[in-house]
Amino acid sequence: MFPWILLLSLLYVHFSSNRPCDENGNYLHEGTLAPPRTQKKCDDWTPFDSELQFKVADFLYHREEMSQGNINYLLELWGLSLMKHGSSGPFESYKHIYDTIDAIEEGDAPWQCFKTSIDEIEEDVPNWKQQEYEIWYRDPELRIQDMIYEEDPVNNDGAMYVPIILGSDKTTVSVGTGDIEYHPLYLSIGTVHNSVHRAHRNAVVLIGFLAIPKDDCKYDNDPNFCRFKRQLYHSSISAILSTLRPAMKTPAVYRCPDGHFRRIIFDLGPFIVIQSSCTSLPTDIDSSGGPRTNMLTDTLIASFNTATLRDEYGIDPQIVPFTRDFPRADIHELISSDLLHQAIKGMFKDHLVTWVGDYLEAVYETAEANPVPPFPELCRFKQGRCFKQWTGDDSKALMKIYLPAIHGLIPPEVVKCISAFLDFCYIARRADFALHQFHIYQEIFRVSGVRDGFSLPHQHSLRHITAVKKPWRRSSHFEALGQMLITNQRLDKLNAAQADYKSRQMLPPERQVPVVEDEDDDRGPTDERVLADVKLAQTKERKYPSELSSLAVHIREPRFPSLVHEFLCQQLDTSQDDASSFSADSDMSDDILEMISPISVFHSAVATFYALSDISGIRGMCREHIHSTPSWDCVFVVEDQEKPGFRGMSVVQVKLFFSFSYEGEEYPCVLVEWFKKVGRSPEEQTGMWVVKPEIDDRGNRLTSVVHIDTILRGAHLLPVFRKQLLPLRFRHIWSLDSFKSFFVNKYADHHVNEVAF
Repeated sequence: MFPWILLLSLLYVHFSSNRPCDENGNYLHEGTLAPPRTQKKCDDWTPFDSELQFKVADFLYHREEMSQGNINYLLELWGLSLMKHGSSGPFESYKHIYDTIDAIEEGDAPWQCFKTSIDEIEEDVPNWKQQEYEIWYRDPELRIQDMIYEEDPVNNDGAMYVPIILGSDKTTVSVGTGDIEYHPLYLSIGTVHNSVHRAHRNAVVLIGFLAIPKDDCKYDNDPNFCRFKRQLYHSSISAILSTLRPAMKTPAVYRCPDGHFRRIIFDLGPFIVIQSSCTSLPTDIDSSGGPRTNMLTDTLIASFNTATLRDEYGIDPQIVPFTRDFPRADIHELISSDLLHQAIKGMFKDHLVTWVGDYLEAVYETAEANPVPPFPELCRFKQGRCFKQWTGDDSKALMKIYLPAIHGLIPPEVVKCISAFLDFCYIARRADFALHQFHIYQEIFRVSGVRDGFSLPHQHSLRHITAVKKPWRRSSHFEALGQMLITNQRLDKLNAAQADYKSRQMLPPERQVPVVEDEDDDRGPTDERVLADVKLAQTKERKYPSELSSLAVHIREPRFPSLVHEFLCQQLDTSQDDASSFSADSDMSDDILEMISPISVFHSAVATFYALSDISGIRGMCREHIHSTPSWDCVFVVEDQEKPGFRGMSVVQVKLFFSFSYEGEEYPCVLVEWFKKVGRSPEEQTGMWVVKPEIDDRGNRLTSVVHIDTILRGAHLLPVFRKQLLPLRFRHIWSLDSFKSFFVNKYADHHVNEVAF
């Protein structure tokens, strides 16, 4: 267990009572109601004149990110249309909109700046010593108030423990800013529920831009320049967090989401970085070495000279970490691994994929990938993996399809090695076991001659878009930082104002600023509260016959009427003998089929399911579209809820979504073709189940009609390629009809990984 986790656990026990208090820190009697959040009236849209004004401002600035010129043109047209009625539009110009947004009081955490420079400089010094550095930041205390909701109480008994989580990394907008780069600094708190984090509901906020000096290349390895950059980094973070320091010793009073005030005690929690360090020697980082601590560092500094500390232990005694300025904080204990950069982009993309590519080129003189069937939010890499620049999304997309693509082409130990690594990335509860298996199977790369050793920093170590990249794109790119800060501040004010209006029921659910749900988007988060549900599309297709026998001819499925009859008999609890007597007694079946309503056909359905590990809504819900045309998607069908994982499910291919009513009851149905499991357990090398098309007694694909409620969600099948070489013109949409067996891809997303084991 990391020391900071142990400390968090101990402090949580001490401060876990979370007793409500008044705004002065005096504890309330049990059952006391929370005071009202605001004294504003329920029709007060200040600083907007009306609901329309707020929605227009939110739409133009937040949703559409419309340019100033286009806003003025739209408002001009709006005004002209109302002029004949003696009225005008909601705003006069873009400046009127911006000024109104700036006047919002909620969420007002203005950007501030402090400057620093080297005091004593000599003549003929490099530019970085003469430069004055600006560090832009927002008061983290104000930003945390937005997450949770001051007077110092007498003691910390009953206070609520709130760990501060920090993270910083270079982004693409860090370049092009003259002699200084600016790296964003993010903050979150440990009391926010994971579903809010996954829903991207402002649980991570931007609190600063850290100045990173630049100079001529000749100074890149200058010890003084490197030392200055590092110390400026730490000193800047310390200064930004200084307003939180008093509440790390004596609790402060904050308002919580339930409306009650509570005593809050802050503490520094994990600091997420790309690369951490330990006490192993730089020349052999896989050698044994215990975790570094403040106490160990102080002992080493007192025992060795500067050269030994730098060369043998990577310590610069002149660098003071920002954690030294805060109680109970040790930077070596708080550093947390970055899964994206260290494991996914580092170990997987930079090492494993490269090693496998080297092996394939050595053995087969090629490293081209096979085609992959489509699936929501899944990249097929139809142009291979020859990117000029790999992004994190590219690496994660490749992980989802990589294992079946190399199965059969490389030694089994390599497949097992990568399978264990993927399990480590996907399943935290099996991380220790999977990592142990990975280290066992990685030896195949040494045996095959691909690698000489494994002393690799990425292997050893194992949010930018909304807050940074979008504001950068909206700027003029000239002195963009100031424009980005204003954009972020206005967006925060709009979000805070909307939350205030909702709390006063001025924007009830049926009148909230709408979120457009594009039916072309196959997947996305939702706030609907269900465990799992599948519904047919709202619009039925008009080009299909509504009569059963005519529809059978149209879809080229002559057994369709009999399949519908068997399904209806099962739904009506008719015995199997009666259900199977269709061919022998067509009169009886005709009587039942003649009583059903006209058939309605649909091209898609929407599956909603609980997927907390994926990007989801506030309640952990996710939504995806399942299509029956132009491509036939595959889905998981639940057959036995008592059996764990895929043992209680099957995979079917959707051929037709349709519905009909019988005796007043609606039956949403699916015409499907079945796949059956190969073996009683997952395939040994990949850890994935293998299925193949199921054939009936007549040699045809086993086809049936099932109720839509038996569907859990979409499934992704990957062909078992083996050593089969495909024609160059082979299209991915032919895959499900061209191969004899398929892997059930448990790496399609985290939810599938949790159910298809």
